[in-house]
Amino acid sequence: MTVETIHRLWDDLSDFDVSQSVAAAAHLMAALCGASNAWNGTWAGAIRLADATCLDPLQGWRVGAVQALHAIEPHPDEGHFKEILRVWDRREIDPSFLLPMRGVGTFRTYSFRRELPAEWFASDFYARHYGSVGTHDAVFVAFPLNDDCESHFGFYSTRTFTDEEIALLAYALRGIKWFHRQLLLGCGLLLASTPLTSTEREVLQLLLTKAPEKEIARNKGIAASTAHQHVTSIFRKFGVRSRAELMSLWLNSGG
Repeated sequence: MTVETIHRLWDDLSDFDVSQSVAAAAHLMAALCGASNAWNGTWAGAIRLADATCLDPLQGWRVGAVQALHAIEPHPDEGHFKEILRVWDRREIDPSFLLPMRGVGTFRTYSFRRELPAEWFASDFYARHYGSVGTHDAVFVAFPLNDDCESHFGFYSTRTFTDEEIALLAYALRGIKWFHRQLLLGCGLLLASTPLTSTEREVLQLLLTKAPEKEIARNKGIAASTAHQHVTSIFRKFGVRSRAELMSLWLNSGG
């Protein structure tokens, strides 16, 4: 993948409507997996909770949303990756969990084979969560949006990533701050007072298409009153009073 190809990929992303963030992220991950010989990719939105204690080695960070390019059987959707996150939330600290803590708040890359000791690859944790599905190495690119919110892309390979591949991934993800912001907005992780529920995220995507509430209700198979409750909750969490104000958050997302 050349620099020009990466720039065309950025152009592709800008052609997706704001309601198509899931599809846009999948398009980006598929392109970068192909360019780096990775078999799978993930995106995760991370937030830092205000009530973190000084004894927390993960500094209050939680993963508020995750999207995988390819589901891993037998887990539906992102179940395999969410299993790892449940261990994270229980604070059962694995050495791999400490990698993203290095340089928090800065743009950075981190990877398994470059930064974890050889004995980690003989651990039960690696065998269960990575080796069992064919992951030999993983590399991550972290983009901070503010002190308490970061966007992380992960790529998984059956071999060790080269320095050139890691540099390519970093370059491709460094120049699209607007897109990282859009992904985090879509999950309610950047401006919302409370992260959106999975149903609210689905309703939000429909709201951004300008679909009326009755159409949202039909699409989701729920009562119109229930759809209205979800819309009201979304507005409250984002601190807006109308769909126009909600849309403006995306329209003003440049930079």
